[in-house]
Amino acid sequence: MKSLVIHNVTAILEDKLLPNACVTVREGRIAEISASAKRMPKDTMVVDGQGGYLSPGFVDVHVHGGGGGDFMDGTADAARVACQTHFRHGTTTIFPTTTTGQPEEIHAMIQACQTVGKETEGGGLPRIPGIHLYGPFFAADKVGAHPAAGRRNPTPEEFRTYFKTGFIRIATCAAELPGAAAFYQMAKRNGCFITCGHSNASWSEMDRAFRSGMRHVDHFWCAMSDVSSVRGRLGTPMQGSMEQYVLFNPGMSTEVIADGQHLSPELLLFAHRMIGPKRLLLVTDSSRAVDMPVGKYKIGNIHTGNDITHDGKVSRTATGLGSSSVGMDHMVRTMKTCSGAPLWEVIRMASLTPAERLGIDDEVGSLKKGKRADLVLFSKTLRVKKVWLGDNSPL
Repeated sequence: MKSLVIHNVTAILEDKLLPNACVTVREGRIAEISASAKRMPKDTMVVDGQGGYLSPGFVDVHVHGGGGGDFMDGTADAARVACQTHFRHGTTTIFPTTTTGQPEEIHAMIQACQTVGKETEGGGLPRIPGIHLYGPFFAADKVGAHPAAGRRNPTPEEFRTYFKTGFIRIATCAAELPGAAAFYQMAKRNGCFITCGHSNASWSEMDRAFRSGMRHVDHFWCAMSDVSSVRGRLGTPMQGSMEQYVLFNPGMSTEVIADGQHLSPELLLFAHRMIGPKRLLLVTDSSRAVDMPVGKYKIGNIHTGNDITHDGKVSRTATGLGSSSVGMDHMVRTMKTCSGAPLWEVIRMASLTPAERLGIDDEVGSLKKGKRADLVLFSKTLRVKKVWLGDNSPL
């Protein structure tokens, strides 16, 4: 197998930039990172980065679809096209994410993602270590763009069947729901990264969930409780909410949708400054509208999902936002512009930080000798030029 050498790039390392770098890949693994190109053997494939950037591949833990396909369509074709779309935007590890829906729709989604996950070796697809069980266990007043008819409270009879597949790696449930504690406990026994999302939980409910293993809150400020919404639900005295709990508790992480449409520049700046790159993730939370023409689409299953309109920048429902319509590279560019954070910190939020939270950072998430050569070559303006996927063995 030929070695690959990428030179004339600025390598984006975990804690700094390395200009004029040369990265050598052998057998799908990073073999060396040096400050200058060395003499190369004849059997080496050489790529001139033309002064651009080289980063680790992105890890997206919250993504619904792209390229016209939604993972909840429950077909291998839809899952495949969504994965191909996000691979072009630099995502090399993906956790397909459910919306609300009926049990048979969720099982079809899991099966389709398992099927496509076995096709990674064919190229052009990110690795799928498992799925993110996101819907259907949302609070009734925080369903957002998702189909309300597919929302329900968790029951062991239902969620046990999902965990039995062995393919759930991230598990979300609103902390205040009856049955949430049992859900978290089973998710913990199955080694899942446990999150709270689409929730109107109070501080005390979040604290109980934390003691049950919950460590993350989905899309900060979107479909989550604040002091006012908790007051509307529980009355006075006013109580802390998910927002305060995440900011206060260093054991919690969260994520932002940095598409420039969901959150204003000052909120992205605030999130970076107050939460920091080791606890803050970038996610796409994207709909099937990524890379698609302006028009009408569905969020969730193609037959039972809610109507959304893609305006070229974001997906919207009749009453509000309905998921993003861009890939992770766009999130990186927007977060860099709005937060003013060093580039290595922005890339970290899209790669190493989610990898650490999922316990896969020994293999992916940063440019480091011995890790898989999941690589993204950018232009000087952070436009994706080329994506590589390293060692294809399962995570």
